[in-house]
Formats: sequence, C-alpha cells, structure tokens
Amino acid sequence: MTPARHPQGHAVIIGAGHAGGTLAALLRQYGHAGPITLVDGEDLPPYQCPPLSRAWLQQAMDPEELLPRPAGAYADQAITLRPGMRAMAIEPGSRQVALNDGSALHYDHLVIATGAAPRWLALPGGDRPGVTCLRTMEDAQALRGHLQTARRLAIIGGGYVGLEVASTARKLGVQVRIIEREGRLLSRSASPQMAAHLHGLHAGQGVEVHFNTSVTAIRGDSPTGITGLRMADGSRLECDAVLIGVGAAPCVELAQPLGLDCADGIAVDGEGRTAMAGIYAIGHATRRPLAGYPGLHRLESVPSALEQARRAACAITGRALPAHEAPWFWSDQYDTKLQIAGLPGHGDQTVLRGNPASGRFAVLHLRGGQLCAAECVNSPGEFMAARKAIAATHCADPGFPPLPPKAPPTP
Repeated sequence: MTPARHPQGHAVIIGAGHAGGTLAALLRQYGHAGPITLVDGEDLPPYQCPPLSRAWLQQAMDPEELLPRPAGAYADQAITLRPGMRAMAIEPGSRQVALNDGSALHYDHLVIATGAAPRWLALPGGDRPGVTCLRTMEDAQALRGHLQTARRLAIIGGGYVGLEVASTARKLGVQVRIIEREGRLLSRSASPQMAAHLHGLHAGQGVEVHFNTSVTAIRGDSPTGITGLRMADGSRLECDAVLIGVGAAPCVELAQPLGLDCADGIAVDGEGRTAMAGIYAIGHATRRPLAGYPGLHRLESVPSALEQARRAACAITGRALPAHEAPWFWSDQYDTKLQIAGLPGHGDQTVLRGNPASGRFAVLHLRGGQLCAAECVNSPGEFMAARKAIAATHCADPGFPPLPPKAPPTP
C-alpha cells in the first residue's frame, strides 16, 4: 500500500553533517509539518567536526559534547534518522532515492548535503597502520590512538587541518614535521603575511616545516610499522605516524549522473537550488554565489554550511529569507585564535593593523579601496567590526536568479 502523502511533502536530506543536520532541525522550527528523513552513511547521530582536530584529540571533551543537539531531539521533532545508510542513486523521474539496503525513499524535497572527502595520496606504504587523514569521527579515533603512542608525527600538507593537528600534537608532547610542496603554508587560503606569522608560531613550538618538497613513499621496517618518509630528493625524514592533509574533494557522486554542473562542487543558487526541480544541495559539496564576490565559490566552513541550511529551509517552507552573510572562518592553534572575515584572495591591497610580534594584529584586504576581507589574530573586536563592514558594503541582496531548469536525463 502506498503511504499517504502529506500536503507539505517529504523532505529527504542526504548527509547529516553540519549542513544536513541543521537543515532538518530548521525545517521543523520553520513549520514544515511533512515527514523529514535524514540519511547518513556514518552509524552515528549528527556531530560537530571542528573539535576533532583539537579538543577531541586531546581527550578534553566527552562524546556528548560533540553533538550539536541531543540525539533524542530528532525523534522528539519527528525527524527520522537513518544512520549507517548510504544513498546509491537519485531517480528524478519518480522522485526516489535508492538506498544501499535495496529500499527507496520517495521525496518531494531532496537535499544533497554529502560534504567533502579527504584527498588521498597514493603513496607506496600508504596503507600501513599509522597513516590516516582527518575528516570523520572514525578518522579522529584512529589519529587519537596514534598520538598516544607516536613520538614523531609527519603531516603531509600545510593547510588548516594539518596546522591544527600539529598544535594539538605538540601539546601532547609529540614531535611534528610538516611537509608542504609549496613555498609557504596556506598558499591557497591565507595571505603571505598570515602564513609567515603562523609559520613562526609553529617553529617557536618546535615544529619543523619542510617547504618545496614532496613525499614519494612511506617506509617501515615491518609490514605494520612506520619508520619514515622517503622524499623526492632521495632524503629521509623519520616519523612513526603520518597524517595526510592535502585538502578535500566535494562528494558529487549522486549529482553527476543527473547531468548537474558538478565542477568542483554542485552548482546552486543563493537558496541551495540545483538546476533540477525539487533538488537542493548545501554544504561543502556545493559551489554557490556569494554577495560581493563574482562567480560561484565552494567554501569549507561551518558558518557557510549553516547559512546555506537556513536559506534552504526558508526556501522550502516559504519563509522570508534572512540577509546574506559575509563569509567567515576560524582556526585555533596553540593559544592563538585566527578569525577571517571575507575572502582574502579577492583584494588588491593590504593594510596591517597592530604588531604581529605582539601576537595581536589584523591584515586588512581592500579591493578598490573598500574592505573585502580581514585576517585577525587574537583580535575579536577587529574581526567583528570587519565582518559588519564587509556585510554592509558587499551583502546587499544581489537578487540571485534561480539556475536554469534542466530536464531529467533520458533513461
């Protein structure tokens, strides 16, 4: 027997990360009375990811503290959780999602919130125990175990995840070596001034940073042990644990067969709509317009995921849309809090406020004389002021048009 259809429709959300889990809760809060189903491949309730590289690795928080809301809150709001379940395919003609257990879910509103997956390096020895990445709770558990026994951790990649893990490892007494193929840290996401400051911060804590080099193999003296890295110049770096942190790729496998634009993320409009009717996408798997910045942008940040969840929830429920936000990010390393408002790479001039030697300063980025981004170190006042200023000048409603409709592919 076909189940009775609710007039507001069934909302199916694939992915229970920050974007998907928040969207499910907001749909109820905003008055969606139809069924809501939250599907996720991990066999866990929705949890927060930022602490995984910091407090969780130090065993400084309980598992319950990772949950953005109590696990029972979803049942209380009549949200059906389907943990440990993977979506295998979307059938837009029949509006169904096929699951890995052979069942299917009918949807009226489908939201793809599948996030991003770590980029893996196919290195000889990369399958040895002690080599990991960091994206999920399972990854964090493995890395936490390695840090309890390792004396020397090698981190391949000088991005934010690697730097945060480096600071945590040093607090735990583990020696750290960072290998970065570029000539500086954070080459794609921070200004040279900020990268130099963070390099000095880590060097002052005893972290070795090796620039302009790459790893060709992970070596060991037994099938299960790690003794070091073989470098491109033939040299060797000793270590007994390895973290690969070379970025992440958007998980677009469900969207690609639909013929959607998935180049470096699923293309969506300002409310998360894809070019296919009834299908939205939010979070790290997407490219979206940002007020004041040309083109579409894929942001890997919790604030961006939450903003997309709010806007998609409003679009689905017919609620008035909130104001556009200026993008922002943060990173905690040792006793330093870095807060970034806007997108630093879009400026044409920089202005330094404060003295980096004091550990409290800001790098302001201007475009055409207007503030478009600010990187703030231990300067919450500067950050808040910059965020408000950027929102005031860049985030007036740009009137994003919906993406052009696209028919389902012919079977």
